[in-house]
Amino acid sequence: MLTTDPENVVQTLESKVTLVRQLNTFDVTSLVVGSVIGADIYVAAALGVRLVGPASLLIWVLAGLMAIIIALSFAFSASILPKVGGPYAYVKEVSGPFPAFLVGWGLFLAEWLSLAVFPIAFVRYLGSLMPGLGPGQEIVLKGVFIGIILVTNIFGIKAAGRFNDVLTVGKLAPLLLLMASGILFVVLKPQMAISHFHPFITGGLRDAGKALVLIFWAYAGFELATLPAEEIQDPERTISKAIVFGMLIVVSFYLATNFVIIAAVDQATLASSAAPLMAGAAAVFAIGRVLSTIGRWVVGAGALVSITGADESGTIGTSRLAFAMSVDGLMPRVFSVLRPPWDTPYIGLALICLTAFIASASGNLSSLINASVFLLCFAYLATCISTILLEGKYPEKAGNTWARRIISLTGVFCSLILMSQVGPHEVISASVLLGIGIPVYVLFSPRRELYELKAAFLSREAVLARTYQQGERFLAHPLRHVKWYIYRLRGRDEAWRTSGGGMAFGGCGKVERHGK
Repeated sequence: MLTTDPENVVQTLESKVTLVRQLNTFDVTSLVVGSVIGADIYVAAALGVRLVGPASLLIWVLAGLMAIIIALSFAFSASILPKVGGPYAYVKEVSGPFPAFLVGWGLFLAEWLSLAVFPIAFVRYLGSLMPGLGPGQEIVLKGVFIGIILVTNIFGIKAAGRFNDVLTVGKLAPLLLLMASGILFVVLKPQMAISHFHPFITGGLRDAGKALVLIFWAYAGFELATLPAEEIQDPERTISKAIVFGMLIVVSFYLATNFVIIAAVDQATLASSAAPLMAGAAAVFAIGRVLSTIGRWVVGAGALVSITGADESGTIGTSRLAFAMSVDGLMPRVFSVLRPPWDTPYIGLALICLTAFIASASGNLSSLINASVFLLCFAYLATCISTILLEGKYPEKAGNTWARRIISLTGVFCSLILMSQVGPHEVISASVLLGIGIPVYVLFSPRRELYELKAAFLSREAVLARTYQQGERFLAHPLRHVKWYIYRLRGRDEAWRTSGGGMAFGGCGKVERHGK
């Protein structure tokens, strides 16, 4: 039996997550790291090398700095307007519902395009482990991959928290092993490593622009870490510090990974490799054939686990955004229809996964990433502009207005630069998709306020539950355990506490209590 009854949905989406104390810099830094780092490194590693050579390391730094600047603009908006909804809420406050809808629609499309990237990356890594796959077999594998993601999202959202520990080890261990072994490789074979950095620069400015777009995609996600300011200790300083610290951790992680594979693998091999991290592992462990094969399989298995987890998490996020827009009356009602006992928007999930499969089967990796970045930067541009307008509208909350305005204007400039480097074909495709939002808005713009549904989905408790889950991702997960250990030594409670109920749709599930 289908259900959209407000009372049932409120009970379904009610969260059990609370804050024992407000979040500090460490907590929010962990959220930033968890929001950004996923399986993107398996996809984006060495994409820049093919265009500009080892100089791509500089572009990783530049893209990281641009992401920090844009993320700070998000933080400023959150401190001025402590509302749930991120870019949608900020743009709506200064420009009205239709521009806000276009921003939300653009973010939805960008996340949907990213869902189509991971099946391609999965097949590439699997193909490196099992050579000889034909085009037809690759399409079938993409379909199977997305089918698994769909089934998992419909039936398996409430996975236990301890299982996430095992998955995190499976994702991180191969990368940490590769980095440690790669550093040892550089120490033992410095001449070979140095030779792989010559020539340092290949390609021209246009190639550098293409590399910048592809690399920036790996930094996207910081907008997911924006919490209402009242949840954070001294938000004016804490959010900005956490964004800077968190993004520096991300930049360091990405730089170390790319440095190792560039040092270990010659440029020609790296440029032609469909799975660059596996090529790096094979080179680092090239002491013997058996060890080299084991290294490739360990990193390859880690890539498959990480890519699957990233697409699953991304599907949750994309369907959640569609759910929120449907609750607001801005998308068809089927995206917010839940079916017991799963309490998941199964029709919306099926539509998202089906269209993502079509995109992955018909598009290529670079085109999908380019279109996604264009749409992301459209939302980032609108947010940076909204930050400036919010400062004028609420001067009493703006603080150091000139410093904020300079950063926000720089964020506008960075967004425009990134959009200008996207290829014309991808710009047209993304613009057409964005334009489809106009009839969607006309047909589904809200005729009434769905107060109960919005209260359930956008309540403080629901937001905390989703934020808690974000901090459980990838590199942020071990950071959270470090934090809990420190709190236990000091006899303090952890920032988060859960009772085990969790949100049915995209919440934290049955998360174990830590720090008891």
